[in-house]
Order: sequence, then structure tokens, then C-alpha cells
Amino acid sequence: MTDARRDPPLMIPPDPEVVAEALTGLMSSAAAAVRATTHRALSAEPLPYDPTTLARAWADFGLGVMTDPTALMQAQMKGWNDWTALWRSFGERALGGTPDPVAAPARGDRRFADPAWTDEPVYDWLKQAYLLSARQMQDFVAAAPVDAATRAQVDFAGRQLMNALSPSNWAHTNPQVARRAIESGGLSLVTGLTHLLDDVTRGDGLIARRAPHDFELGRNIAATPGAVVFRNELLELIQYAPTTDRVFRRPLLFIPPLVNKYYLFDLTPKASYLKWLVDQGHTVFVVSWANPDESQADKGLSAYVTDGVVAAMDAVQQATGEADVDLVSYCLGGTLTAMTLAYLAQTGQGDRVASATLIAALVDFGDMGEWSVFTGPGDREAFNRYLDRKGFVEAHDLTKLFATVRANDLIWSSVVTHYLLGDEARASDLLWWFDDGARIPARFLKEYGGDILAGDRLKQPGGVTIDGVALDLSKITTPVMLIAFHDDHVSAWKPTYAQRAHFGGPTRFLMGGSGHNAGMINPPAANKHGYWTNPDAPADPEAWLAGATKNDGSWWPEWQGWLRDLATDDQVAAREPGQGGLKALTAAPGDYVRVRH
Repeated sequence: MTDARRDPPLMIPPDPEVVAEALTGLMSSAAAAVRATTHRALSAEPLPYDPTTLARAWADFGLGVMTDPTALMQAQMKGWNDWTALWRSFGERALGGTPDPVAAPARGDRRFADPAWTDEPVYDWLKQAYLLSARQMQDFVAAAPVDAATRAQVDFAGRQLMNALSPSNWAHTNPQVARRAIESGGLSLVTGLTHLLDDVTRGDGLIARRAPHDFELGRNIAATPGAVVFRNELLELIQYAPTTDRVFRRPLLFIPPLVNKYYLFDLTPKASYLKWLVDQGHTVFVVSWANPDESQADKGLSAYVTDGVVAAMDAVQQATGEADVDLVSYCLGGTLTAMTLAYLAQTGQGDRVASATLIAALVDFGDMGEWSVFTGPGDREAFNRYLDRKGFVEAHDLTKLFATVRANDLIWSSVVTHYLLGDEARASDLLWWFDDGARIPARFLKEYGGDILAGDRLKQPGGVTIDGVALDLSKITTPVMLIAFHDDHVSAWKPTYAQRAHFGGPTRFLMGGSGHNAGMINPPAANKHGYWTNPDAPADPEAWLAGATKNDGSWWPEWQGWLRDLATDDQVAAREPGQGGLKALTAAPGDYVRVRH
């Protein structure tokens, strides 16, 4: 029987009218791209980074290797053995054997999912040769005789280069692209080139995500019922409608990061973390940060603590009549929350927070991993010039930064889908949210980048000052839960665990599976990822993990149990938005979340 999978696809000539329409669209997009590129070249703005940083790192790396070539010679010897093994494997397969692969994709690497990458010998060799080259480069960089900063920069640049050179990213070496081009008579490539030119015309440096428009704010995403009950220049405060007759007496206030919009935590109803909290019997409030313009350029750390988190707490107290809250926060929102806790403790208001949960959040930036690549003096100076010119960071520049760190998932997969295959992407609530970026004011980023990221002063007593108060995290006696994720590329779990020592009160640590966003949005019904618990607190994170219990499913109920134990059985009648001390202003998700620039 013939193996249909190996039969060449039948090429059917496309309709001439369709071809003419595609070519007309291509010509129009090409002309627009030329005009837009010329205009940008004549009105260039400051770059938000120093383009010479990586070049200097490569030069220092080369000098280090030349002065001590031991690592290079060892890499060459190992490389000879690896490539000999690959060619031997290829020859064995050509003779009908089934050798084990010399290099295989990592778990979760979807670039080589098409069966042809394994079934067809030539594509299999291309895949393994590429993976072997990438592995050798990383091993060589790791062993090279250079300082840690240079190593981190060269490792980052090298991975970006190898990501770009993957055979899956090129039309003539991707079997799926080749099949599609034959099946469509080449129209898929014409459509993809048109998509590329349209993105060049737009000029934000991003690949437009072409997907079905299946989501609408307030209808099927960010759709948990509620109302805005407070608004100031920096935020809208949303209170959600209860779904239980009784609720915990103490309200819960969620502090999201400033990057993107708050509704990562209120995606489609089945994935909504905030909806789940409401269903557990909490009176839930969430901050929806304003998407700033140049008029808010001077809003710094102090403003976001006092007019942000503390103002939201004041509004919650006014709306419910309760003197204390449970604070829950994520990423940069967690850093702001830690600053707020210290500020309140040192101004005699520490009892206003009964518990604090910091999810995927850092207060100790001594080990930033690959993020250290972006915090060198040259890059900070370039970024400050950019901020001085604009008064804020553009949302698309932040999106590019985060996409670069996860280039295979957030850049190159889109290159293949939109440019090489000429396709739309599947509808995704998470990626729809990711594309909905937000700006951040200049002063906030200067203070955050200089004092907290590069200076790592937040963990130092008196290192950061908020509204005249020199912060000291050790003065915080509020019970704190630290939650990390095993594969987090933003807030690595080991530094997150180690920062328990900076707080002055009781702390607990819990680790979920998966990464920064997927680990956070892990509803119990999905029964995914798992999580680790360990009541002990050894100094070494690896010792904690070695003694931890791996549990199935979502970490949400485990954390909720900790929160419930702190609340005991103290419950009151359910609270409707607008029926307390604050009136409803507008229906959730409010107005600020809809602002795009």
C-alpha cells in the first residue's frame, strides 16, 4: 500500500482572478511599506536601548576566548565527536536502520511538530543539525573564560541568532510551508509577503496577530459582572458582584502589574481567576490602571504607592466599611504591594492589611538572570533619553521586549503562521490580552529601573523612599504568601523563594508548574501543571524542592485554603457593587481598560 503521507501534494493552478487580486494587494502593500519606511528614516526617534551593547559584549567575548583558548579547543573536540555521530546516524538510517537521535527538541518545542521532521530523512537531518549547533553554541558560551555579564549578554544574543536560524523559519526548509506553497500554487507565499509588508508599513516592530475577532471586552473577555466604584488619575477600582449569599468579612483587593491590562486575571469565564475568587465567597476588588499619556510623565513610584495602592485600599474601606483587606498581587504589582506594606508598617498602618500574596513577584533583584542584559549603564542611558523624549514607554516597545525573551513562542511561530503559511492564527484569549499593551510613565520607569532593578535597593533598609518614608521590608509583619512558577522566565522561582528572608513576619512559599502567565492562569477545572508544597523552609531552594510534595492540578485551591484559615469563619451578607459607601460609576470592565494609544 502506498504511504499517502509521502506522496507529493497535488498542485492545482489557482484561479487567475484570485492571483491577480493577490498580486495587486502585494503591490499596494509594497508601495505603502516603502513610503512608511522612508518617513521613519527621516524622522527617527531615540531608541529605547543601546544598539552597541551586544556588539561590545561579542568583542569582549572574542578577546577572552583568544587569550585563553582552552574552552575553544575543548568545544572543537566535542563538536567533532558530535558531528561524526550525526553523520554516522544519518548513514545508518539511509541503510534502513532506526538509530536514536543525536539531538532532539526539548519538551514543549513545537517548531518541529510536523511529522516530516521525523519521518523524512533530509528534514530529520536538518532538524538535528540545527539543534546540535544550538546546543554546542550554548555549551561553548557557558564554558568560555569571560565575566558573568559578558556571558549573559553573549548567551542572550547567541540564542536570538540560533532561534532566527531555525530551519522551521525558512520557506525552503520547512516541510509544512513547502506543502502549502504547492497546494496553493504559490498564493500562500504571496499572501505571507503581503502580511510582512503590511507589518513593515505599520512600523511598530511587531508581527500583527491575524486571528478571528472572537473576543470583546465586557462580553466574553473581562466579562465578570461588577462596576467601577472609584476612579482617580491613575486607576479605576472595580468591585465584582457576588455569586454567594455569604462572603468573607474581609474584602480582597487585587493589584495587577502596570504592563498590559488587568484582565489577564479575567479572561474568558472558564479561565477567570477573579471570577473564581468571587465564587469562593470573596468580595473582590481589582485595580485597572490608567493607560497614561505624556501628561502623566511625572508619576513615579511614590504616586503609584500612595495614589495607587493606598488610594485603592481607602476606597475599599469606604465601599465596605471594613478596616482591613487581603492584598493579592502579581509580578510588578507584587513589587508595588511589598513597597506599600513597608510604607504602611512604617507609618503605623500595618494592621490595614491582614494578609498579602505576592505571585511571581520580586523584591530582590540580585539575580535577574537574562533580564540583566537590558539593565547595563548604556542601555539605561539610552532608555532614559527615549523616556525624556516621549514621557512614557510605548506599549509596543514593552511587548517587543517580552516577546524577545520568548522569541520562539511569541515571534517566530507568528512568522511561520502569518508570513510563510499566509494563515490566520487560532483564537486565544491569552494572546489577545498580550497584544493589548499599556504604557508606563517615564518617571516611574526611571525610578524603578535605577533604584530597584539596577540598584537592587528595595531589599536594603532605607534604599527606596516613598513619600518621604525610607522603606524597610523587615518591618513588615503581615503574613505573606510567596507564589512562584517552576518555568517562569520573568521571576525565576529560586530568587523568589530566597526573598522570604527579607520580610519580618510569617511567610509561606508555594510553587506552581509552567511559566509566568500560563502558571498563573490555571483554573482547577483544567487539572493542569500541578504544584509543589513543603511546610519546611530550608535556606537552599533546591533543598526545599527536594523535600516538597508534588500535587496534581491547580495551586488556586491550596492558596485559597491558606487564605480561608486566616479568615476563620468570619462571614457577612454578600455585598453588591454600589450599595455600600461608594456608588457604581460604570459597569465593569470600566473605561480605562478600553484606552488604546
